[in-house]
Amino acid sequence: MTTIHLYNQMSKRKEPLAPLDPSNVRMYVCGPTVYDRAHIGNARPVTVFDTLYRLLRHVYGADHVAYARNITDVDDKINARAAESGRTIAEITEETTAWYLDDMGTLGNLEPDHMPRATAYIPQMIAMIEGLVADGHAYAAEGHVLFAVDSYADYGRLSRRSLDDMRAGARVEVAPYKRNPMDFVLWKPSGPALPGWDSPWGRGRPGWHIECSAMAADLFGPSFDIHGGGIDLQFPHHENEIAQSCCAHPGEGFATIWMHNEMLQVEGKKMSKSLGNFFTVRDLLDKGVPGEVIRFVLLSTHYRSPMDWTEKKANEAANCLRKWREITAGAKPGEVAQPVLDALSDDLNTAGAIAELHKLAGAGDGAGLLASARLMGLLSEDMGGWLDAGIDLTAYADRLAAARAAAMESKDFSEVDRLKRAYLDAGLEVRMSKAGVDLVPGPGFDAGKLEGLL
Repeated sequence: MTTIHLYNQMSKRKEPLAPLDPSNVRMYVCGPTVYDRAHIGNARPVTVFDTLYRLLRHVYGADHVAYARNITDVDDKINARAAESGRTIAEITEETTAWYLDDMGTLGNLEPDHMPRATAYIPQMIAMIEGLVADGHAYAAEGHVLFAVDSYADYGRLSRRSLDDMRAGARVEVAPYKRNPMDFVLWKPSGPALPGWDSPWGRGRPGWHIECSAMAADLFGPSFDIHGGGIDLQFPHHENEIAQSCCAHPGEGFATIWMHNEMLQVEGKKMSKSLGNFFTVRDLLDKGVPGEVIRFVLLSTHYRSPMDWTEKKANEAANCLRKWREITAGAKPGEVAQPVLDALSDDLNTAGAIAELHKLAGAGDGAGLLASARLMGLLSEDMGGWLDAGIDLTAYADRLAAARAAAMESKDFSEVDRLKRAYLDAGLEVRMSKAGVDLVPGPGFDAGKLEGLL
């Protein structure tokens, strides 16, 4: 059996995956807070861990892998969105959850085996908090329940921060009811206008961190194999998860391997609305960038390296996928190429795996290319529709070829330049050679912009 090696953020080294139970490999990944559209950065962890999920299923068997990704549907951001929009919390969370699943599915991501919603696990959260209070790891104060970080000696082990350093540099809520500024909220009171549940500490709602601990324990038990998410969650979210989970279940390890993907930039800059480079997955899809192209770009950089989304990368990905689909047209999937499997098994080296896919394409191995690419969620039958431009481009190519022939005689290339600019503006790649003119739709092809050019 193939041995998968993964970089463990807890040990800060690459380790062989040794499942607690090879017949039940378990992975938990932090999911979305559902109050708005998912931006392109949100899609990176989904696509990274979907690829790992596919690899685990390939190695251990689909029936022996369980993947959970939660949905946070109780949160102050959701409450604020409901207040400003005049819509109910339920309307917002239902709508945005549907958006999220649709957008992530368009990128070729499989739905996890479990998608627990926080609001369905309130009793489990309350029970875990009660246990932490009883064991001296948490305390009630002014309607809140807080975890006492001093009660857990290993606090900060994941992020390699000492409690003193965290106190000195922390931006934490200063509250008179906290014994330690670093103590974090497990439960907080809710007024009449906010969602709330009855508890031993009064009507209230859970803090953010407790939900993942309670849901993971309910679904997978107190110990499981892999916990994943974006690097921005390493502290404080994952650090807090570890503390409360290990204290709630003494002697258990919670997650064996911790994995975090790095952040995403756009055209070399941090994604920001103020810079005008902030966009959602739906924005890209509506602009005509196919989901398969987005997936390819997201996988073209190793997950532990910062990645840069650029229009150039999207165009190159579209051209590459178009060639691969030409090579695999009519082929049936063969065996996954061992070099591709080796790359993915080496800390999910998707960039290395794509390099191996290029080699298969260069060798004309359509069957191997198809099987290997599909292991990464590429070249699936249901994701190839973007190649159909929906319009016969022959007449447009002939129009440019005729203009070029006329220009060769008159030495006036203004019409050739005009047509080329128009075609490029419509999202076509213009290939001109002695053999003729080829027009290839790019990822943002807009046939409507060709109107009036014939």
